[in-house]
Amino acid sequence: MACAYICRMKKNAILIVGLVMGICCVGLLYLQLTYIEAMVGMRREHFEEGVRRSLYQVAYNLELEEMRHYLTKDIQKDIHKGQIKDGFLKLEHSYLASSEGGNVLSAFELKTFVKNPNQSVSQFKINSNRGNMSVRDAQRLSMEILSKRYKYQRAVLDEVVYNMLYKASEKPLQSRINFSKLDQNLKAELANNGILLPYHFRVLRGDSKEVYRCSDYSYEEGENVYKELIFKNDPPARMGTLEINFPTSILNKYIYSSVKFMIPSILFTFVLLITFVITLYMAVRHKKITEMKNDFINNMTHEFKTPISTISLAAQMLQDQSVAKTPEMFERLSGVISSETKRLRFQVDKVLQMSMFDNKDTASLKMKVLDANELVEGIVNTFVVKVEQNGGTLQWELDATDPFVYVDEMHFTNVVFNLMDNAVKYRRKEEPLKLEVRTWNSNGNFMLSVKDNGIGVRREDLKKIFDKFYRVHTGNVHNVKGFGLGLAYVRQIIQAHKGSIRAESELGVGTTFTIVLPLK
Repeated sequence: MACAYICRMKKNAILIVGLVMGICCVGLLYLQLTYIEAMVGMRREHFEEGVRRSLYQVAYNLELEEMRHYLTKDIQKDIHKGQIKDGFLKLEHSYLASSEGGNVLSAFELKTFVKNPNQSVSQFKINSNRGNMSVRDAQRLSMEILSKRYKYQRAVLDEVVYNMLYKASEKPLQSRINFSKLDQNLKAELANNGILLPYHFRVLRGDSKEVYRCSDYSYEEGENVYKELIFKNDPPARMGTLEINFPTSILNKYIYSSVKFMIPSILFTFVLLITFVITLYMAVRHKKITEMKNDFINNMTHEFKTPISTISLAAQMLQDQSVAKTPEMFERLSGVISSETKRLRFQVDKVLQMSMFDNKDTASLKMKVLDANELVEGIVNTFVVKVEQNGGTLQWELDATDPFVYVDEMHFTNVVFNLMDNAVKYRRKEEPLKLEVRTWNSNGNFMLSVKDNGIGVRREDLKKIFDKFYRVHTGNVHNVKGFGLGLAYVRQIIQAHKGSIRAESELGVGTTFTIVLPLK
């Protein structure tokens, strides 16, 4: 129904409908691809942000672990010496034993007291009134004790930090990092950010020398590599770099897994586009065939009308009593009737032959082994008179050393006759016709060529000249008569003989037809 409707549309309307539908399909496909590209970009950005956050946290955890190590080490050392605990117990006891009032210990006194816990409390300058303490004084005393404790602990922390800055950075990276814990930390942080992909990592010094790499480390050019500085507060030469990479194939699979649901949609759209193009092509082709059939009917009407009119006129003359019925007149009129009848029958036979091949009725071919050189020579001798009547010359070179082919004599004769007849029809009026016929053998085949110096065929028309009903001059313009079936018939016959035919032509120069047939 759609094809029939399109066939009734004008050519411009078909082009507009096809253009609109094509733009819509291509636009839909473009939007889908753009959406997929945007989703992939967002997925990649989310992945890269997760990797960066993970690496930053891992680097921070390394510094935190090192700080914890130094704090634990120093505090345990002081606790082992019994200095911190004993010092503060004596300090607290001295305050509780004091009376109301008194001066607050200076920082120097606190430090001296803590470092010398066995020294007598009476050596410090604490002036207080003996007696019972009020609640307010007790609270004030407790706050002062907590304040002194805080200041002392801060001093200890400052000393630890100084040790870290000036001592830890002097150690090599491999002694500062537990690589097994680093791997576990990396895996945990990546998992916290939703990344469960396999990875490879290594640690580099500030001079890009490799310190460590994981056992299954591998790297190919183009893989995704992410880097993060570790121990950023160290001098530049002491800093390290944590480098992690993900195999490209695994990462791409992870990235594109988020758009898998769009693949069927794209496939359906693509199939829809292809189906539309095929439908439009078939409809346009159907319309073109319909137009060619209309041209064929017009040409057939003209071709049949001429011989019928001639036969009718000759018959009327025979019946007209006023025309002298001499033997010469009878012979002339009967000759005209016979000639036009043959012409009419030949045209009808062409149509019937094409109908036979449309129905694949190749069994009617009467195949036999023939000498192609001899057959072509007979056709040439018959045709040379017609060429000379049109002011042309016919040359032939029958050089095939093995001319025996398995063909239908009548149909093969019609093929050669059609090609030579086309040379006469499509000759140039301003130049004498030159027609050349050659035979030879090549690659175990029989070759036949028919070459002329006629008007030639344009390149865009050359591929269509073997189509049924196709004529370079169509419609009711009858500068060259015919149905557009001659070359279509030639190709059908050659293909039925398991051969091939090709045409070479140049506009204004001439055309060459070459037939290839298998040898018997």
